[in-house]
Amino acid sequence: MMNPILRRLLLSSAMFMVISASLKAGEVELVEKPDDSVNNSNYVSNRDPLKETPLIKLPIGSIEPEGWLKRKLELQAEGFHGHLMDISRFLKKEENSWLSPEGKGKRGWEEVPYWLKGYLNLAYVLDDEQMIDEAMVWIEGALNSQKEDGWFGPDKKRSGVATKLSGRDDLWPNAIMLFCLQDYYDVSGDERVIELMTNYFKYLAKVPEDKYLLGYWPKMRGGDILYSIYWLYNRTGEKWLLDLAEKNHRRTARWDEDVVNWHNVNIAQAFGEGATYWLQSHENSDLMSAYSNWQKVRDIYGQMPGGMFASDENCRKGHDDPRQCVETCGMVEEMLSDETLMAITGDTVWADRCEDVAFNSLPAALTAEMDGIRYLTAVNHVKSDDQEHNPGIQNGGPMLHMNPHRHRCCQHNFGHGWPYFAQHLWYASADNGISAVFYTDSKVTAKVGKAGEEFVIKQTTKYPFDGKVYFEIASGKPTEFPVYLRIPGWCSSPEVMVNSEEYAFSNQDDGGFVKISRKWQKGDTFQINMPMKITVKKWTENHDSVSVNRGPITFSLKIKENKFRSGGTDKWPAYEIHPASDWNYALELADSPEESFELVERVWPSDQMPWTHEGAPIMLKAKGRKIPQWQLDRFELCQELQDSPVKTDQPVEDIKLIPMGAARLRISAFPTAGHGENAAQWQPPKIPELLPYSASASFENDTLEAMYDQVHPESSGDQSVHRFTWWDHRGTKEWVQYDFDKPKAVSKTSVYWFDDTGRGRCRVPQSWKLLYKDCGKWKPVKTRQKFGTELDKWNTVSFEEVKTESLRLVVQLKPEFSGGILEWKVD
Repeated sequence: MMNPILRRLLLSSAMFMVISASLKAGEVELVEKPDDSVNNSNYVSNRDPLKETPLIKLPIGSIEPEGWLKRKLELQAEGFHGHLMDISRFLKKEENSWLSPEGKGKRGWEEVPYWLKGYLNLAYVLDDEQMIDEAMVWIEGALNSQKEDGWFGPDKKRSGVATKLSGRDDLWPNAIMLFCLQDYYDVSGDERVIELMTNYFKYLAKVPEDKYLLGYWPKMRGGDILYSIYWLYNRTGEKWLLDLAEKNHRRTARWDEDVVNWHNVNIAQAFGEGATYWLQSHENSDLMSAYSNWQKVRDIYGQMPGGMFASDENCRKGHDDPRQCVETCGMVEEMLSDETLMAITGDTVWADRCEDVAFNSLPAALTAEMDGIRYLTAVNHVKSDDQEHNPGIQNGGPMLHMNPHRHRCCQHNFGHGWPYFAQHLWYASADNGISAVFYTDSKVTAKVGKAGEEFVIKQTTKYPFDGKVYFEIASGKPTEFPVYLRIPGWCSSPEVMVNSEEYAFSNQDDGGFVKISRKWQKGDTFQINMPMKITVKKWTENHDSVSVNRGPITFSLKIKENKFRSGGTDKWPAYEIHPASDWNYALELADSPEESFELVERVWPSDQMPWTHEGAPIMLKAKGRKIPQWQLDRFELCQELQDSPVKTDQPVEDIKLIPMGAARLRISAFPTAGHGENAAQWQPPKIPELLPYSASASFENDTLEAMYDQVHPESSGDQSVHRFTWWDHRGTKEWVQYDFDKPKAVSKTSVYWFDDTGRGRCRVPQSWKLLYKDCGKWKPVKTRQKFGTELDKWNTVSFEEVKTESLRLVVQLKPEFSGGILEWKVD
């Protein structure tokens, strides 16, 4: 059977030609994508031999967002991101190595360029002179730091998180700063950027291949450097840059072959590297790797709404429920990848995927006022507190806390999400036209037509809550050029009006564009209407749960939110959000599920804040039944879903659903209520008996409970199960102990050791023994068997039966290594 992705690419063009044959002679037609057989003469686009892209990002300042998006950007500037230099220790100017011409000092890793990437673009989009001045301090710092050999930025003292790299071996932070410099050049035309990047890439070209892109972060995210190499090549035409691009691709993790890493931000940021390289290689397999990578991740871990996937740091086998989270960093990197792939391919599926994240996930990752952020957000997320939820989620620490002072990477990096989205509302097309891709109130000033005539087009809409979008040519001399209007994949019957002429299309379910080709002039109007229907999607691979959608919006149960201060400072407090109403509902669906809901349209919020309970302009009335057994589990997380339909004897209640992005607490992947033989009984969460384990040391992100949770690992390096470790004690003598509630006869023990060779510093112990307590003294058990330290198996020891109140397992850790246990059984 043909791959559905390939089938889409091969057949969509033919489908469009058949549909467009019945339309007026070429003025309004359906097309798969803008014509990429020509080269845009008004904007910098790809030079030979790079493939021309159907769409081209417009220069910063071309697009002025209005309405809710502008308010979102203003809130970001007023919130903690706009003042992060007063909050974050990494942005302190004193001794900051990003401001040192010699690259000396402190705080020289990713945090400064992460923050600047968003802050600079936010300043430009809002045209805020004070913010621009602050950003320029850091831009000048980078420009003034270049050495004679081409290196720039922090030098020998650079060191980061989760990496052994130091100094110049770590190319990752510079890769981010290159984006900042490109954006600055886009506005200023400052040739110092071209000079710096040319000299820096000459430096990289001289780095021996076996020394290039060393280490975890640079290797995973080398695609960002590839993008910058092509950016510079398109402005200088220096052929040696193509050789560097090939070396960069060879040394980058092979995302063109498979999903090579399961860290959520790496996936979101790098899954499309092959498609970027396709511009040079022209190999279809490179292009297709972006599609197959995206699909593979969603097939395994993304069987849920919201556009993302279950990866609360890393994807973990068996942890694919909608209660698992994803990083805020992952959301904004997914959006940028989708925006970039939209330009490279012209395939509107990438815009659909970007909107899914932008409208349904990102707004809820921060407080509505954007004065707090949480590291992790889930599709089914019923409590946002300052507690640790490990190992229910992978990391320890208060990852669900809305706190502007924590969550280091997301705290600095989330900021580019909305500014970059605003810059991609419109694109230039390869055939000197203009394309509206993401619909929201805005104004675009763009050069169009063969002569590059400047046109201003205003867009007015309540999208994504309403499907009507209006456009007006505000200025421009009569000029022929095409206008492209994106058709979302959920829209089957778009309607278009050009001045007073109407065009309607049916059976259109594969995205694409409406292309309007004519001589445009000031005063012309056009509009697109995309009827929005309520739909119910069944997630057959996730317990037959369902999600409810209308257009690009997915809905969540409206859970009353008790938001209160929890830490922080008076100026920048942190918040917890607890549920103040029941959340454990199954949907009661009619035979035709879509008929189970009533749309309620509300007055548009005067404060332009639709991503709140109060401001949401649409709502659904629905019916639901409580599932009393569905509760928080032992990790204080929403219990994982079970098979639907669910048997419940609770009465039918009226419930309300609001847009998922407006719900900081939400149930968006619902079980359904049922009756009879096909309905399953919901099992309450298993709360294990609190066994009296203790240890000489225990890493805060691990748990003693792992040793008796009865979840058996597949190997000693199994990252999908919970673990106990003595980290960061290394080479020492350590112990774990089990105290029985009363003396017990025991004669056998089994241990499954943890060992993360290749990933970390835990190994099986050098040796171990078992002691039992007798009259207050520890004595060794008597056995002729070996105390095994074998990998990937149970190490079982039988011994002479003893009756004791306590057992202690004592290990001698290997020199320079720590160790741990995945499971410990006593019989």
